[in-house]
Amino acid sequence: MLTDIEIAQQCAMKPITEVASALGIRPEELEPYGHYKAKLSDDLAKRLESQPDGKLILVTAINPTPAGEGKTTTTVGLGQAMQKIGKKAIIALREPSLGPVFGIKGGAAGGGYAQVVPMEDINLHFTGDMHAITAANNLLCAILDNHMQQGNELNIDQRRILVKRCVDMNDRALRNVIVGLGGKINGVPREDGFIITVASEVMAILCLAQDLADLKARLGRILVAYTYDGRPVYAKDIKADGAMTALLKDAVNPNLVQTIEGTPAIMHGGPFANIAHGCNSVRATRLAMKLGDYCITEAGFGSDLGAEKFLDIKCRMAGLRPDCIVVVATVRALKYNGGVPKTELSAENVPALEKGVENLRAHVENMRKYGVPVVVAINRFGTDTDAELKVIDDCCKSLGVEYALSEVFAKGGEGGRELARLVMEEADQADPSAFAFTYPDELPLADKIRAVATRIYGAKDVAFTPAATKTLKQLTDEGCGHMPVCIAKTQYSFSDDAKKLGAPEGFTLTIRSVKVSAGAGFVVALSGDIMTMPGLPKVPAAVNIDVTDDGKITGLF
Repeated sequence: MLTDIEIAQQCAMKPITEVASALGIRPEELEPYGHYKAKLSDDLAKRLESQPDGKLILVTAINPTPAGEGKTTTTVGLGQAMQKIGKKAIIALREPSLGPVFGIKGGAAGGGYAQVVPMEDINLHFTGDMHAITAANNLLCAILDNHMQQGNELNIDQRRILVKRCVDMNDRALRNVIVGLGGKINGVPREDGFIITVASEVMAILCLAQDLADLKARLGRILVAYTYDGRPVYAKDIKADGAMTALLKDAVNPNLVQTIEGTPAIMHGGPFANIAHGCNSVRATRLAMKLGDYCITEAGFGSDLGAEKFLDIKCRMAGLRPDCIVVVATVRALKYNGGVPKTELSAENVPALEKGVENLRAHVENMRKYGVPVVVAINRFGTDTDAELKVIDDCCKSLGVEYALSEVFAKGGEGGRELARLVMEEADQADPSAFAFTYPDELPLADKIRAVATRIYGAKDVAFTPAATKTLKQLTDEGCGHMPVCIAKTQYSFSDDAKKLGAPEGFTLTIRSVKVSAGAGFVVALSGDIMTMPGLPKVPAAVNIDVTDDGKITGLF
């Protein structure tokens, strides 16, 4: 079989103007970036405000494993399949980040015959959104350091600076650095560090901003530091918000591309604030719902991380209500959850699958707690046996949930027809009024964290360190008690221990520290050691990426 990049390079893309025209987008509402990608203007969003919304489909998955689950591939394939059965579907995806692309992933645009294109552009610089976010974040840091250098009028305590510089590349050597060395002329010496661009609060703000005015207001509310007497200092206090908005003026507009089969795809925003949200922006989702009858989007990692935050944070802030949730799994990944080493996943192992399928069961039950219909998509591999598929069938029947075998990787939209039919049926009969959050706004922050941990993770209780308890009280006193909570933990387990696979119970989740993303509008609770600047593996994906003498890129996947 051809590689992902070879499949993508061989497909015949439509001019982006043709894709836009089929959606009813006017030429003046389109800002082309070459022949096959474009920005969608704010004028389009304003024109469509009064249009009815299409159905919103959220694609999520079981806990990630080394075997892979194929969430993006399923999302793209489902959109193509919807088109195959005659439905007007639009895919809404996050943009890839250069760090993971060159680090451990090698690409993030789907796979096989379920990809978004132009695949190379999307996985590299695309329309420059990530670079704009990097620049805006680092401008804020530069203005902050300059403020202290030029007399420190606000009396900022350099020991209590909260924002870090960022770069869109995995580079562990930048996690902890010293800036301002070399004498008085070079600034105020202090400890600093870099995070990956997509973990920055600016990224979160771009994803959650309703429009340009909301973007500027949110940027102004970024908590950058505290003064010597403990008063908070925000980005607007050092007058950084206007220039940051200028840098993001174009980046805030969603990007239009297409799949291999010509299905429209809006890609915008990315994983933010290290919370495994892994979803596109509010603006992108809203536009997709206005332009299509079905908007198919995804959330990062397993449903305990990405989907929970999509539902409890994004939907809460944007007033969205999903009509159907698709939970993606593979037989291989479920066997891994049952204790099979990744080197032995191709061999039939029914007992291990019977044990590991509890992970799927927990994810399905969790998603149902939101009052949304659920469909299971089994991303099929050639090594799956009839006996193993019978275990999946029995599990889904016992849950009373519909499932479909998906073969979109090998067959494109044609391999997802049954999945598309099930999703359409469930979405069309969904009751939006049945949707319910995990917790109400007025619940205290600690109780919100406890609600997610016990209802979604399956924890028995939550333990807060003294530092976390102190910060929760401080944030409540500062008026942040109404905010939703965003728990950052390992993606590999429901618990805070990556080695506890399946569906662990009776554990206590430990909250080590708490911080506020005031501009984004949520409180982050950190469980375990959460990495905001990943390092490269021993053999980075970058070593296999190259370009031929005639400009053809190889090695992306």
